[in-house]
Amino acid sequence: MMNRQIEYGDLLKLLHALPKKTRSIVAIAGAPGSGKSTIAEKLFSDLTRHEKNRAEILPMDGYHLDDGLLEDRGTLKRKGSPNTFDVDGLHHMLKRIKCADEHEVIVPTFDRSLEISRAGARHISADTEIILVEGNYLLSNEEPWHKLRSNYDLTIMINVSEKILKERLSQRWLSYDYTEDVISQKLELNDLPNGRYVYEKSEDVDYIYSNE
Repeated sequence: MMNRQIEYGDLLKLLHALPKKTRSIVAIAGAPGSGKSTIAEKLFSDLTRHEKNRAEILPMDGYHLDDGLLEDRGTLKRKGSPNTFDVDGLHHMLKRIKCADEHEVIVPTFDRSLEISRAGARHISADTEIILVEGNYLLSNEEPWHKLRSNYDLTIMINVSEKILKERLSQRWLSYDYTEDVISQKLELNDLPNGRYVYEKSEDVDYIYSNE
């Protein structure tokens, strides 16, 4: 992983400077709890403040496999780990978006309150110039995730220490009224191992943004 640090203001300037009248796909990756979704939303808000179609967000979480399918496969307890996503579906969607030859592309999002992906929840119009793709494993060097790399024009890793990740994730699960034992299991058996995977297996990152 390159050690090319960038601050938010410089990152925003970098995105503003991307070519007009053409499409750029920007991958924003990070561990669970790193704040990648929040950063993507802030970038989207700042980029579209004066130019409505300048940017749109494509969340990787929209490609979560359904709980029923995960239960059949015996992977429900590891939901959110690399093998619980429709990677091929995301890859083909990125290729469609990259072409920019359709009037609009309809993409899914993830409803965390229901723990389910929602198809047809967001649209990307033909004149949208910057696509902010955000998710955990977008920069993984392992298959099948590695093939996504061919779609990106710029890559950003959100870097956060494991101590802070643990604090943030604990607060997230507390909001669901989980007991301390359940939270501990979620952290130690799923969330934190997934976070380590993100940082250990990601490569060729253009910029690193510290979100602590």
